[in-house]
Amino acid sequence: MAGHGAQEHPHGADRLCEAGDRVYSRAVRRGRVPRHDADPVPCLLELALLHPDPDDMDWLVPTSPQEVMTRLLRGVYDEVSASQHRMGSAVAAFEWYAALGPQPSPASGTDTAVPASAIRVLEGDSRIQGALDEATQACTTEVLTVQPGGIRPEHELTEGLHRAMALRGRGVRMRDLYTHVARHGQGLLNYLELMGDSVEARTLDEVIDRLILFDRTVAFIPANADRTLALELRHPGLVHYLVTVFERLWRLAIPLTASLPDTGIEGISHREQSIAALLAEGHQDAVIAERLGISVRTCRAHIARLSETLGAASRTQLGVRIAQVGLDRSRVSSSEAAVIRVAGVPGIPGGHGVSGRESPTGR
Repeated sequence: MAGHGAQEHPHGADRLCEAGDRVYSRAVRRGRVPRHDADPVPCLLELALLHPDPDDMDWLVPTSPQEVMTRLLRGVYDEVSASQHRMGSAVAAFEWYAALGPQPSPASGTDTAVPASAIRVLEGDSRIQGALDEATQACTTEVLTVQPGGIRPEHELTEGLHRAMALRGRGVRMRDLYTHVARHGQGLLNYLELMGDSVEARTLDEVIDRLILFDRTVAFIPANADRTLALELRHPGLVHYLVTVFERLWRLAIPLTASLPDTGIEGISHREQSIAALLAEGHQDAVIAERLGISVRTCRAHIARLSETLGAASRTQLGVRIAQVGLDRSRVSSSEAAVIRVAGVPGIPGGHGVSGRESPTGR
């Protein structure tokens, strides 16, 4: 989009350029506009007046004029001593836009109304971090998070530290779920020591993708693999579902302050037991590594130790041994099913065969 940089649109959301005014007005009237309509007016995306439609990424939907006006007024109040006149300007501008869209219906007397922005797509790190900061400022009671992957890098822990400290200062309780591998990260241990009783952490063999829940009213989840897109969810049904998922995982998880249970099999660690179970489900090394938050190299080293401990000379033999000693954690009645899944016998349901496809249960 060369030629349409910020220099050509030196304005805020309270006084749009002529082109931006036309596109935003059309979006409010129709409910959405094609993404290419916004190419000449990048200001609408930069100012968060348009954002991707979660049902079709080729379209953009408008942020409601009422929401935009609220955002503007919050900023105006912060600098009211220097710019009180902007408040009236913002109200006047967006009252006109609000009149273009459908008017809210009278209250129906029920408590099941869905928020105007039940699902919002956040594009770019600045938008995502800004939305998280807003949710943090509004949070009063509880934050629930799921943090996948292995040992948390220092920069990730530092990035969200200011939010965690602000929450602790207001007496907000935090509960965090990690993988067992995260127990070995000194940065996480330092963070938990700093936060004290404000944070309770538990771990599992594997967890779902990243999830952040504030006050059980708003949730954030990634919307693509590289996490440059996120979804802000405020639909009560969706948020309730995610809270239920979190609570069930929480009950299964082990407190970070407690030791991991012994496998009951000499020479086999808890992590190797988890790897054995995933091998028996038919997952490849890379998938197992991702789900447990370890590198592929580390995963293969554990598999080699498993083979040595169980006396297996091949993956086929390893499948037999895993089933024989009960490491598969499955409901199969014989070792044959585990052999098929681990070895990937062609032509047999559940085996990878020559295609190398993942099990339907894999991510």
